[in-house]
Amino acid sequence: MDQLNSRYHLDVACAYIRGSLTVAPAVPDEELFQHGLAAGLRLHKFKRMSLLPRVSRVFGYLHQLIPQDLLDIGTGRGAFLWPLLGEFKNLRIHCMDVRNDRVRDIRAVSSGGITRLTAEVGDVTRLPMANASVDGVTMLEVLEHLADPERAIAETLRVSRRFVIVSVPSKPDDNPEHIHLFTERKLTALFQRAGVSRISIDHVLNHMVALATVKGDS
Repeated sequence: MDQLNSRYHLDVACAYIRGSLTVAPAVPDEELFQHGLAAGLRLHKFKRMSLLPRVSRVFGYLHQLIPQDLLDIGTGRGAFLWPLLGEFKNLRIHCMDVRNDRVRDIRAVSSGGITRLTAEVGDVTRLPMANASVDGVTMLEVLEHLADPERAIAETLRVSRRFVIVSVPSKPDDNPEHIHLFTERKLTALFQRAGVSRISIDHVLNHMVALATVKGDS
């Protein structure tokens, strides 16, 4: 069990198995994991990886802020989400992604036992949420993909009560889906035009991580 748990986010993987199979056996997690593999479920997405420096920095911010709930935009395959669930055991997380298959996987994890996790398909430039409906928003490696990053920032600030955290590449790369390259000045200006007066930016291994504090939060 210890060896398997050191290689995978085992509790999350087993929740995914329970949520994905019509009938999942009531067996210990290690046996359930093997049952999931035998059933053809793709469990490699739950492998533990070295924590990326930008993710470590975001965790540092979150430990300082101690949010009760969080909206994560562009959750994707869960590279940030799975370790986030383990690091913050009581945090309620709502995920949003443009891909149905990503959202389906997250919902399987939720229905399999991690009920503080929810997910929906959505567009960050038109968030289907009320004003000030979550403590904070995380949006990692998303802004550089968007045709309208200014609108996206405005929407995240609208739904957040306290803070918005984003990460973006700080150097050119060969990803054809990256349509923006932000400098610290441009990223700061983007938030300032949206009305943010308090923003801090850290540089971590070819990326920038920005923390914007929503007006009125101490």
